[in-house]
Amino acid sequence: MAGQGWEKTKINTVNRYRNRGKYDYQTVNTIVDETPILHVSFAPSRTDDDDSPPFPVILPMVGCTSSYPDPALPDKSDSRILYLHGSATSRLIRLAPTSNDSDTPNSGIPVCVAATQLDGIVLALTPHHHSCNYRSAVVFGHAHLVTDPAERLHALQLVTTTLSTGVLRVEIASASAKIRTGSTGEDRGDLKDEGLRRSVWSGVVPAHIEFGEPVAAPTDLRGEVPGYLEEWIRGRNEEGERYAREAAVAFTK
Repeated sequence: MAGQGWEKTKINTVNRYRNRGKYDYQTVNTIVDETPILHVSFAPSRTDDDDSPPFPVILPMVGCTSSYPDPALPDKSDSRILYLHGSATSRLIRLAPTSNDSDTPNSGIPVCVAATQLDGIVLALTPHHHSCNYRSAVVFGHAHLVTDPAERLHALQLVTTTLSTGVLRVEIASASAKIRTGSTGEDRGDLKDEGLRRSVWSGVVPAHIEFGEPVAAPTDLRGEVPGYLEEWIRGRNEEGERYAREAAVAFTK
């Protein structure tokens, strides 16, 4: 899609707290790439004699966006492809058509991918107004099994170092994000009650993923943790804490 974001449609428009809705590529791509586990929803194909439960399926998967076939482009402010990594024996991998069919519009298996990050617990004066600071993105698209060796290697290098897995390429048709930042949103009546305000603490408890000290495998012979890993852990922890604290004092949205 041309431009800097996804067109608002019936499928991706944020209806509740519309001012929190984000449709630009930069926001959606960043949330997806910074979320460790994505949740992928799809409807399994069923036949008349299929006795399997008629329920939709949600799978936790690892994934990230890319500008392939020009992966050198670091900018997330343009439309990207979403790659999902999963077991070669998983139902979603087995159901998806190959990428050879990707030239046919909407030929892949329809999927919905959700990414969510908790940035803080918002504690108001009364429970009805408690909330959370968060970043979320929902992506809609069609998934194909990647078969081209060069593209498959590129995708696997992004999400794993093993070639014993399957990789899905999701052609994104629509997407949106929703973000809440700021402190409490209090009821006017509660704000006028000084006794309540003096007896109940209100504010935000920042939350973020904390990567801990690496624990070596029993088979490890190196001993020392490599510097690149320590640097990655430190950077991710610092960035997570910084964002959570800034979100807690930002203008409430």
